[in-house]
Amino acid sequence: MDKLRKNILLVDDDDGHRTMLKVNLNGPDFKVFEATDGDEVLPALAKKQVDLILLDLKMKRLDGLATLTALLRENISIPVIVITAFSSVESAVEAMKKGAFDYVTKPVDIDELRLTISRALNFKTLSDENKTLKKQLDTEYGFDNIIGKSPAMREMFETLNMVSPTDATVLITGESGTGKELIAHALHHNSHRASGPFVKLNCAALHENLLESELFGHEAGSFTGADSRRKGRFELAHTGTLFLDEIGDMSLATQAKILRVLQEGEFERVGGSETVGVDVRLLAATHRNLEAMVEEGTFRQDLFFRLSVVPIHLPALRERSIDIPELTTFFLHRYAEKNRKDIKGVHPETLNLLIQYHWPGNIRELENTVERAVILCTGEQITPHELPPQFFSEEIRAGGTAKPAVHDEFTLRDMEREVIRVTLDKTGHNKSLTAKKLGIARQTLLNKIKEYKLE
Repeated sequence: MDKLRKNILLVDDDDGHRTMLKVNLNGPDFKVFEATDGDEVLPALAKKQVDLILLDLKMKRLDGLATLTALLRENISIPVIVITAFSSVESAVEAMKKGAFDYVTKPVDIDELRLTISRALNFKTLSDENKTLKKQLDTEYGFDNIIGKSPAMREMFETLNMVSPTDATVLITGESGTGKELIAHALHHNSHRASGPFVKLNCAALHENLLESELFGHEAGSFTGADSRRKGRFELAHTGTLFLDEIGDMSLATQAKILRVLQEGEFERVGGSETVGVDVRLLAATHRNLEAMVEEGTFRQDLFFRLSVVPIHLPALRERSIDIPELTTFFLHRYAEKNRKDIKGVHPETLNLLIQYHWPGNIRELENTVERAVILCTGEQITPHELPPQFFSEEIRAGGTAKPAVHDEFTLRDMEREVIRVTLDKTGHNKSLTAKKLGIARQTLLNKIKEYKLE
């Protein structure tokens, strides 16, 4: 339990019993405040921070059950321990149905009460931590928090919303750095398996023999160094989700074993004969063209069909340049806060360079670029001076300077306008080609051109 004193609100209309409890509980761990009846609880909570409520069930004006009902109605989640006569244990059970953490009977055993208080406060701490963690996960992996307004991204969001509640196997494709792992996390977090484990493995990072052991586990003595039985990723992901990244780098022999797990839900550990059954949802990702690999005979066709029940393709950043301003702003806020920098935005010249760049590393490269710029920035805006050399022409690199910066306010709306303007210039005002490069419908582009007076 926290070493700081916890505030306890003691609610009891028996003056003598209230005094006895207060004398016994007040000290280095607890500070006790008093209320003489249930109708004083809500006003007391409005005045001071309370960590726990000790609530007598039998009171004259507002009894314990009615007080619990009032707390529920006000959505107050402070843990409550009810105090009751031994003959009224049935009422105490009813109180727990209304949200009380536990009960103690009169005459109160102080040591037992202290133990119950400690359990209640520890439970509250864990509950608060879980709520905080869930809020963080919602912020990071909620579909609403994945950035993208381009048609390709909107279509992907529709697929994610439909497939996440199911147990369908999903194959996520796209170039390196497009955010495939983020999508896998989001699928798990928004599924009915969210309370189960999310286990991931990069198939390209391991040698074939080691990969098999990582996937299926091994028995003691199955190979040199295998001193004990070890569970593999499939077992660790039981009742949850297993994400296999770069599945195109897996050997044909291992592919056959993966196929068996998908078909039958079982496997044997390396060096073992015991069949292990698992309940796992499989998500896979690759930057390779699996269909071409099937044609070449380097990837099993039956496994490809099993994996791509629902295929999701993440477009390269250069194919969705309309999203660059919003992504840039998102990363700017993240790293400005992390590095305690008061940076207001991105200068127009900087944004032009970001839009025109071809982004071979996709979103991961954009994030790293913005983080670097935030660290180097000494003003209120990210200027071209904070960008790495590859963003400039050979002439500018040879001269050793970037374009001068002018500190103007630049909103997200301004950024979108600039993206469209720059892309129109690059295509010679070919609207069909501009719309394609921006990843938006031609009519949407025409509407934006009219809205921003770009003609």
